[in-house]
Amino acid sequence: MATVGNCYLPADLFYDVANNVWARREADGTITVGMTTYACGLVGELVAYLPKKVGSRVEQGKSLASVESGKWVGPIKAPVGGEIVRINEAIAAKPSIINADPYGQGWAVKLKPFDWDGEAGRLVTGSAVAEAFKAKMAADGFVCR
Repeated sequence: MATVGNCYLPADLFYDVANNVWARREADGTITVGMTTYACGLVGELVAYLPKKVGSRVEQGKSLASVESGKWVGPIKAPVGGEIVRINEAIAAKPSIINADPYGQGWAVKLKPFDWDGEAGRLVTGSAVAEAFKAKMAADGFVCR
């Protein structure tokens, strides 16, 4: 796991650094998607989570769900295109779970990917994660606290 500016970033995940989301490929071929600790630091404590419906088809880079904090409203964007096969009902009831456990219980949706092999190549993983987020934090002028 990498830690950059107090943000932890598990090295075994795939990251869409520009959109502050992560993806994990599951054994059944689905993709679990969530917000990074950096995204949580930027937006603050979440108070609302409004996912698209199960069965919705979402293209890479488009919104899977909307989230809201006291200072921000915006999308959780798809790191790869796919069909939403499951939403996290627990965070629908208590969105702050995302802040408390973004890589575990705070996942947002599960996707059946359209073309994982073709689209995952633009995601960052492994040892490249730390450098990618260092550069992003420097460009954004924000560091997790």
